[in-house]
Amino acid sequence: MSLMKAVIWTKYGSPDGLQLQEVEKPTPKDDEVLIKIHAAAVSRADTEFRRLALPFPFAIPIRIYLGLFRPARIKILGTEFAGEIVEAGNNVSQYRIGDQVYGYTGLGMGTYTEYRCISETPTEFAGVMSKRPTNITYEEAAVVPFGGLEALHSLDRVDIQRGQKVLIVGAGGSIGTYSVQLAKHYGAEVTGVDSGEKLDMLRSIGAEHVIDYKQEDYTKNRQKYDVIMDTIGGSPFAGSVRSLNENGIYLNVNPKMIHRLQMGRAKGTSNKKLLSWEAGYTSKNLLRLKELIEAGTIKPVIDCVYPMEQIAEAHRYVETDQKKGNVVITVGA
Repeated sequence: MSLMKAVIWTKYGSPDGLQLQEVEKPTPKDDEVLIKIHAAAVSRADTEFRRLALPFPFAIPIRIYLGLFRPARIKILGTEFAGEIVEAGNNVSQYRIGDQVYGYTGLGMGTYTEYRCISETPTEFAGVMSKRPTNITYEEAAVVPFGGLEALHSLDRVDIQRGQKVLIVGAGGSIGTYSVQLAKHYGAEVTGVDSGEKLDMLRSIGAEHVIDYKQEDYTKNRQKYDVIMDTIGGSPFAGSVRSLNENGIYLNVNPKMIHRLQMGRAKGTSNKKLLSWEAGYTSKNLLRLKELIEAGTIKPVIDCVYPMEQIAEAHRYVETDQKKGNVVITVGA
């Protein structure tokens, strides 16, 4: 039996429940490839799953799915990765051994590990992947899939026009940093809202205007926007809608239950469009992100990199909400 190192999720709650252990190395099925993972992202969603700090409607079914009292069905966290294919199943046709890939595993999780099997046919549980951008590192590629896919799909729905004013709440996070760059690429005048220590970084990736939410309430500055995009579920709904131009769009890609209720009650009461989260995890969009990165249009923003042995420290840092862009763990040698 061949062994590998993996971070095992032993209990709900504290980061101390993440333990580096040796486990059996997986063998790919006929439609799968085996990926040697070089880097994986540590996201806010990872920390929320670890603690089961999820919105009420999802907490119970997710607990049933994962295990009532401790993680049972899935024991390895992480949803984003970059690595190299080292083995391929008999029916795999799209990839070869040696291909460098990146991807998102969704509810299948399992990227805090040296090796991970992925089906070449994308599903919600098997995840999506494509060949990775050639002009960035494994660490940079690992932080593209989740935030990049969310930003790309969400802004596709908005269809930004050149010259429009776009405000992004949580602009300094994973989804936010890609959203700022994409909105700028589409020709928008971008305002980024986040904490003060992230504002210089937001300017560096294209935001013309920045707002420290601790110092200023954007809903009270009398500015009007064509699009207000909330990437973290932190926007005041009524004030945001009032801050939109006629026919403006409010887009919340991480809505809390109160936002869902407010949006449901408000729909149809004005010409302003209200959009909530909608999944857009496709290999086609991963390839689009690859092209945008290789063209220099967007770039990953990395705050810090931890070795896999320091996964607990990485989780603790992500939970401070101070990270600028993304946090990465390096895997293996």
